[in-house]
Formats: sequence, structure tokens, C-alpha cells
Amino acid sequence: MTQPGMDWDAAYRQESPPPWSIGRPQPELAVLIDQGKVCSDVLDAGCGHAELSLALAARGYTVVGLDASATAVAAATAAAAERGLTTATFAQADVTSFRGYPRGSEGRFSTILDSGLFHALPPERRQDYLQSISRAAAPGAALYILAFAAGALGDSDGPGPRGFTEAELREAVGQWWRVEDIRPATLYGNASALASAPGLSPRVGRDDEGHFLAPGFLLSAHKPER
Repeated sequence: MTQPGMDWDAAYRQESPPPWSIGRPQPELAVLIDQGKVCSDVLDAGCGHAELSLALAARGYTVVGLDASATAVAAATAAAAERGLTTATFAQADVTSFRGYPRGSEGRFSTILDSGLFHALPPERRQDYLQSISRAAAPGAALYILAFAAGALGDSDGPGPRGFTEAELREAVGQWWRVEDIRPATLYGNASALASAPGLSPRVGRDDEGHFLAPGFLLSAHKPER
């Protein structure tokens, strides 16, 4: 939930957690897990502090979390060790090319989860990312992308990335994946991060647990069998 081109590692070195680290999986993705729509092995793309990966490992899933931030990866690794979760592993990698991630991951993953990464990538790297995760996915693998709607947090000068219209999201992902569904969804973040943000959209809500709630989409797709 940040502007493309930001220093990811600096975001995780701050004393307070970044806006998107809410201490638990995004609720929209937690529902997918509860519904049994996630299958091992799982790739958590742009895992950050990896509460999604850790929640999956606690249920017995084998999951790999990748992130550009070495600080985030170290924190996630430490959290897994502290909780005794042995089926979650983490690595620093460029998710648009998987540079830095060990070879041999091609065709491995049955589910790929993107919890607010796609909208934060530079537009010119988005197709590279979709191609990279397609290579990592097994035939028929499921892909779920949770992304901001266009203008979710306000105008173009406001906080966070611009987001997508439904048509933009479908067109972008559809070049590498078979899109099955795109539905309205809600993304949660830390409200304190937006306390002084100018031009905030009136569509941004609040809950009583210190979160902001912003409109977005949940995209469901799969990798063609051939």
C-alpha cells in the first residue's frame, strides 16, 4: 500500500509498522483460507511481515514468502521460529524476476497470494511480475490478487498507489492468467498512517481497532493447464 519506487527496507525499519502490516492476514484473504480455496504449496508474493504466511503455516500449509526487503524477511523468519512454524520459509527476492530466489521453483506452487503487492509495483514491471509468478505456478494453479480500486485513498496527489479500475486489472492480469472473477473487496491498513494525509477519499472508512478500510478488488484467476 505504498507508492511505486519507495524504499521498502526503510519502511520496515521504522519504529511503527508500515500501513499494510496489520498484525494478521487481510480479512478478504482469511476468508479464502476458511473456505478451503488455498492449496499447498503456497507462494506469498511480497509477504512483508508475513502474517498471511504464518497463518497458513499454523494450519499446516507449506508456504514460501518472498519480499524485496531483507528487514521484512528477517522479521518473518524470526516470527516463524518463535511460533514453531516449520512449513513457512522466507527469502529476499525481486518478485518481478525472482532474482535472489533459489532455482528450481518453476511449476511448484498450487496457490499464489498477492496481498496488496500488485498495485504497488511500478507499472512497467507489472507484466514481468505476472510472468514470473506464472513460471513459478503449477498448471491450473490459483492466483488471488487483493488490490486497491482506482482512487481508493484519494486523488493522484494523495497517499498510496493509484490502484486499478476493474477493466484495468482484468486486462493486465489476463495477459498471463485466465481471470475467473473480480469482485469488490475491502483492504485494511493502519489508520495512524493516514492521520495527517491530505486529500483523503471520503470512501475510506474506519473501524474500532485502529484500521482504515479502503475499497479495492479481489481478483481470482488460474494458470491455464497448457
